[in-house]
Amino acid sequence: MFFAFLESSRSALAAIFANRLRSFLTTLGIIIGVASVIAVVSVTGGMSAFIGDSFASLGANSLTIQSYTPFEDLMKGIRSRLTPADLELIEKRGEGIASITPILAANRSSQIKYGSQTAYSEIMGTTYTYQDVSQTYTEVGRFLAQSDNQTRRRIAVIGEDVKENLNLPENPINEYVEFSGEWFKIVGLLEPMGDIMGQSRDNLVLVPYATMVSILGNQAQTDIGIQLSLTPTAEPDVVISQLTTLLRNAHDLSSNEDDDFRIQTAEQLMEQFDQILGTLTMVIGGIVSISLLVGGIGIMNIMLVSVTERTREIGICKAIGAKSHHILMQFLIEALLLSLLGGLVGLATGYGLGMLIANNIPDFPSAIVPLWAAALALGFSAFVGVLFGILPAAKAANLDPIDALRYE
Repeated sequence: MFFAFLESSRSALAAIFANRLRSFLTTLGIIIGVASVIAVVSVTGGMSAFIGDSFASLGANSLTIQSYTPFEDLMKGIRSRLTPADLELIEKRGEGIASITPILAANRSSQIKYGSQTAYSEIMGTTYTYQDVSQTYTEVGRFLAQSDNQTRRRIAVIGEDVKENLNLPENPINEYVEFSGEWFKIVGLLEPMGDIMGQSRDNLVLVPYATMVSILGNQAQTDIGIQLSLTPTAEPDVVISQLTTLLRNAHDLSSNEDDDFRIQTAEQLMEQFDQILGTLTMVIGGIVSISLLVGGIGIMNIMLVSVTERTREIGICKAIGAKSHHILMQFLIEALLLSLLGGLVGLATGYGLGMLIANNIPDFPSAIVPLWAAALALGFSAFVGVLFGILPAAKAANLDPIDALRYE
């Protein structure tokens, strides 16, 4: 049986290479289908790996708390807020917290100036503990200090993109930039952090939290964000549950009311992104996989033609002792090899397309083809070959040897 399998494989390969152009055109549908699927998966796979690394850099034991307002309430002019009182409550009664910091974003123009240069940046007020919570450190100069916050100093720590956008000197320490009509002295330059989901993390300006409060003026309803890191022994789920209870009680929410805040970990953000990316990949992959079925039909048609062309050959084989299952095996292996060869070419083409797409998009992560995607593409190609090769193979195996020998 093994010898018959080897001989059938040799005969199938000989038939394929004897008609190379026809074989290529036959497998074109498989090639296009596999290449499309692999290109999509390689691009999304590279993006997923890059985003995973970016979220990991945020810290596995960090939590972010932000206000949340449903769209229906926003349309009614209702807006949920997190206040300094919420921050104080969490600082006093929260358990398992290593460091905590408020974040107050500028709600006016985020325009920052240096001489005649102007740029738009994300400007936030925070405290010295921000570097511990977000794992953000300075490359040059120093970070914000507790005394800066207490005295409301007009100082700033900037990101790499801000330095480049404003054409600041290579060492921007002690230079002055203008924001909201006031001058700020640069005391630190942050280490480059890269992008996350297309959003630069280096286009950032950090000022003392109390300074930002004074700049924004006497606003009765300030909405702040809160970031905190947990102690090594703290369980994130337990801490989240406790903080949820504290904030719900502080906001006088009844049992049938939804939370007006969101508490998220970096891992939860990554899971949400993976879910969106996975759904997108499945939808696009499902659409382009239709061409695999089209390719399978093409293989079946050509194999039926091949059976007709080789009718006399089949009759001779049967006349000298070949069994029906030998003929069946030969044509089934030929269809399978056609499909697998198309899958291999499609796999290489798809990866090449993915690399081409990734390399031609600025700051886009490199394409990655997961092992499961390659195995699935080749497996599905083999399945298509067997599925659409059965009918032609069965037709060849069931030919009457006498009628086959008489065929012209």
